[in-house]
Amino acid sequence: MPTLSTVNQFAEKYPAFTTGGLRAWIFNENTNGLAQSGAIVRIGRKVLIDEAKFFAWIESQNKAA
Repeated sequence: MPTLSTVNQFAEKYPAFTTGGLRAWIFNENTNGLAQSGAIVRIGRKVLIDEAKFFAWIESQNKAA
């Protein structure tokens, strides 16, 4: 079962990521590849982050650079 967190919970758990930075990535998810990674889960208006998929996306960004 995936670990899902809200943006605020994720930022508290991983202080290297700010809520503003996370929200900017989520806002631009269709252009930065985050949507294709499946890391963002929406249930109604609630936005959740699948932690494993998010960190896989971070790794893919590192390899692309």
